[in-house]
Amino acid sequence: MAFSAVLSDRAAIRVSGDDAPHFLHNLITNSVEDLAEGEAAYAALLTPQGKIISDFLVLRVTGAYLIDVPQARCEEIRKRLTLYKLRAKAAIAVEDVAVAALWDTAGSTLESYADPRLPELGFRAFLPRADAKASLKAAGFELRPEADYHAHRIALGVPEGGKDFAFEDAFPHEADMDQLHGVDFRKGCYVGQEVVSRMQHRSTARTRIVPISLSETAEPGTDILAGDKTAGKLGSVSGERGIALIRIDRADDALAKGKPLTAGTAVITPQKPAWARFRFPGEPVPDAAQ
Repeated sequence: MAFSAVLSDRAAIRVSGDDAPHFLHNLITNSVEDLAEGEAAYAALLTPQGKIISDFLVLRVTGAYLIDVPQARCEEIRKRLTLYKLRAKAAIAVEDVAVAALWDTAGSTLESYADPRLPELGFRAFLPRADAKASLKAAGFELRPEADYHAHRIALGVPEGGKDFAFEDAFPHEADMDQLHGVDFRKGCYVGQEVVSRMQHRSTARTRIVPISLSETAEPGTDILAGDKTAGKLGSVSGERGIALIRIDRADDALAKGKPLTAGTAVITPQKPAWARFRFPGEPVPDAAQ
């Protein structure tokens, strides 16, 4: 069975015009000029200090790009893009469509695009807002609550901006964008590029998004303690699975001393997913492993 959920907290921005490819390419963290129609990239718009204003998915369509953004950041992103447009031949407008997540989609013929972060996440689709659910049903999808999609995402350990890290407070490395194909380290300048490049070359990301299991459920936003020190914050939670933003060094220190990581009364255990290439809490540092 193919599953789907209409994501009420997502919106879309259309960027069109002759200069749209070059305009976007020079602003965001990933390469979009060479995307084929129907292909998407994961990217973010950053502050000059390298903090994430918003992460999003960018889909190439005929003559334009559709940007799948958090609803809460839609107007801010539209304003920022308009501010940077200057004399570029590009039009920027909010698109009146619904955004749907699709997973376990074998055999579906609905027009959609692969989520570029992780194949297991599935696909996304832009649909006419008034007919979104009817279109999904007609295409053979079982409609699920949004919580089911987020449970699927959380089980894969994939963070989402605004839920697992605060906008304008996290660097791309902290949000694991470098692990989930959200940053092109070979492209030229973009806003905040120098900071991101420096973190990549110096390996200075002390804080990371980490998938976890919990001994019992806990509220999103709960502080995480490593022994008696604050070491992060709990993000998305689904049952006894969750996503947390954790200071790796503080977690290392607590685990080395046999002290648990806790969120309220729940004990949390980092669960390293297959896609993560960075050193997880409790793993030996590279020099010590040699």
